[in-house]
Amino acid sequence: MPHLSVPGASLYYETEGALSSPAILLLHAGIANLRMWDPQVAALAARHFVVRFDARGFGQTSTENVAFSNRADAVALLDHLGIAFATLVGCSRGGSIAIDIAVESPDRVAGLVTIGSGPSGFPEVELTELEDARFDELDEAFDDRDWHRLARLEVALWAIGPTRDEKSLDPEFVATAYALNRVNVVHAEENPIPIPLEPPASNRVIDIEVPALVTVGEFDVTPALAQYEYLLSTLPFASGCTFRDTAHLPSVELPDEFERVLLDWLTSNGL
Repeated sequence: MPHLSVPGASLYYETEGALSSPAILLLHAGIANLRMWDPQVAALAARHFVVRFDARGFGQTSTENVAFSNRADAVALLDHLGIAFATLVGCSRGGSIAIDIAVESPDRVAGLVTIGSGPSGFPEVELTELEDARFDELDEAFDDRDWHRLARLEVALWAIGPTRDEKSLDPEFVATAYALNRVNVVHAEENPIPIPLEPPASNRVIDIEVPALVTVGEFDVTPALAQYEYLLSTLPFASGCTFRDTAHLPSVELPDEFERVLLDWLTSNGL
């Protein structure tokens, strides 16, 4: 299994497709790991060199408790594979990292796709009463160090959505969503310290001069919906898509629809 040694960590990564093809770097959500992209990899690899990796604290990557940059880890992987620039596709946390990379290293980014993501430094958004109660449950599980319960609650809040009943959803999707986060529990006691982008990206996204596709699920949490509107109105070359009948993981819950939207956008922008 391929790993890349970086300062304080061993990053697990996978590639698919021809190295000579345009590169795509997939960055996973904070309630998942690189397996979340399984439904799209084959279609993307038909015309692209697809790269994905488990960030520190997730999946099959191991890390020491050191200060590190998510941005530097991603760029180190591109360097290791000999990739000059790539289209970045990120979900949630992964999308925020992608935005940071586009701000900090614009010469490495050909295009930007975000799913339920916001830029670093985005101001706090008022939650609904239901969302506030769900976040209180997360805090309680964290304080109790009940990592398995915390993982379940995270998926219930984000992937299922605060206003949806998981019993009404596709059982296969529900099982997949819980499984994607469950494997991260083994990293619960790790404590690597992310180095934030300074100044943060929120007031700098106007300088991102590459094609951007900004997406969100209809039933995502309030902050994600606000971030979607902000990015769509601020990124100079952005188009948007709201995926109906899904929450924080549309690429997992509606894989065929997400794949169609992504491939159409890549083609229309020559990426």
